[in-house]
Amino acid sequence: MIVGPGLHSGASCRVRLYREPGPVRFKRGRHELPAILKNVVATPRCTVLGDGSLRLAMVEHLLAALYITGWWQDLLIEVSGAELPVLDGSAAPWLEPLAALGPPPPLPPPLAPLEPFSLLVGSTRLTLSPGPTRLAVEIDFAHPAIGRQRWEGAPSDYPALASARTFGFLKELATLQAQGLATAASPAYVIVYDQEGPLTELRYADEPVRHKALDALGDFYLLGRPLAGTLTVARGSHSAHIDFMRELLAFSVLTGAHA
Repeated sequence: MIVGPGLHSGASCRVRLYREPGPVRFKRGRHELPAILKNVVATPRCTVLGDGSLRLAMVEHLLAALYITGWWQDLLIEVSGAELPVLDGSAAPWLEPLAALGPPPPLPPPLAPLEPFSLLVGSTRLTLSPGPTRLAVEIDFAHPAIGRQRWEGAPSDYPALASARTFGFLKELATLQAQGLATAASPAYVIVYDQEGPLTELRYADEPVRHKALDALGDFYLLGRPLAGTLTVARGSHSAHIDFMRELLAFSVLTGAHA
């Protein structure tokens, strides 16, 4: 069992993982909520799933761990609260309980793009093209300790993203907390940057872009199958990821996908 506070609510949540036939879904009480795109209801600095009976925030780190380890079905995730634990701010703490379940079921056929497809919103651009399966993520922050960073890799490189932690800026904290977000923000859970640099030691020099790549994996997991082709995300966000996937399905750009 995994236990810990949510980053935004601060409320404690217990999580248990079970092998159980069927789609990957969350369960609280009698209510079950599949981890699929149509159940995304909000993206307030995290990804929130809901269906009227159950609402669950900050699912992206666990979903990224599922993407990395190849769990696409036959998994029940029992939760006690409305926000998953932030743990150390990365996906790494989820890997051990997933490994304890044994090998995952066989991978389903991937979703592949039929043609290049792009979405541009302001300074954010997402592109999916036929070709080798790769993820490329770029960020550009006006902060001397971050600036412009890029990470690119194939699925065999995705495990290198698991321990990259979420990050934020000290100057934004009061505003976020006034909105009911990041109420439990702490250097124990988040890389906090002041005007000069991070208040805690980084695990990687490019940890911010690695975490943004991890977030992308978690969000794109909601397509329900691995994604083939080359996905490039420049200055992405949870809301941009969700909008892009909805556009992919609406325009029938993916083989075997259903809107």
